Amino acid sequence: MIEGMTLAARKAGYSLSIYSTTPDDDPVESVQRQLQARSTDGLIITRLVSGDPRVKLLLDQRMPFVAFGRTDLDTAYPYVDVDNEQIAYEATRRLMDKGCRRIALQLLVPEDQGSAMRLSGYARAMAEAGIAIDQSLIGHGMFTMESSAAWFDRLLACSDPPTGLACANELGLLGALHALGKKGLAPGSDVHIVTRDSTRLAHFLPAKIEVHSVDMAAVGRKLIEVLESRIINPLGPVETILLKGEFDPGE
Repeated sequence: MIEGMTLAARKAGYSLSIYSTTPDDDPVESVQRQLQARSTDGLIITRLVSGDPRVKLLLDQRMPFVAFGRTDLDTAYPYVDVDNEQIAYEATRRLMDKGCRRIALQLLVPEDQGSAMRLSGYARAMAEAGIAIDQSLIGHGMFTMESSAAWFDRLLACSDPPTGLACANELGLLGALHALGKKGLAPGSDVHIVTRDSTRLAHFLPAKIEVHSVDMAAVGRKLIEVLESRIINPLGPVETILLKGEFDPGE
């Protein structure tokens, strides 16, 4: 995504600066520092949370911006987002088509609005199938390889382990595969897996894994395109773009 943003910004005559924050940093303070410095023509904000205060702040300050993701504020603001709800819904349905009833779901931290939408899609698919949600099968975290392996290892050790898994990302996938390997279980037969994969990593693994992917370089280009339009015409139409994921059933 950063590569797509960098190339698109350069083509449009802008330079891209990245301001990273840690989980302990206050994201509002970071935005306020950028506003006080007056050194930027526009901002792209990421990792939106419920009622994200940065959106209201930037609207109030009339700073051109675009959000990568959505929040649940009742106000118009420009965003580019991936349809996480529909992706999670389709992933869950695909696992059901494989005969799975015990479906585990990896999510990022609960405050992350993308996770809330993924949970909504999962819940919708489960409700349509008449399957009660088992909260013990839903995991929240950053899901590094280590944390994913530990979480899925605990689930596999349960008396009624999951037969399907929707992974949060590639790192979550690698951790889950490690846990399966330790127990001599095979993905695609013992446990069916659908994962989000924007790096094509799953295509190079010796395992039958369904993937849903999004062209993140294209997302980066679209973010710059929307931001440039806000810089040029701050009072113009508010663009909202929702991108779909593509599913690949694996080999």
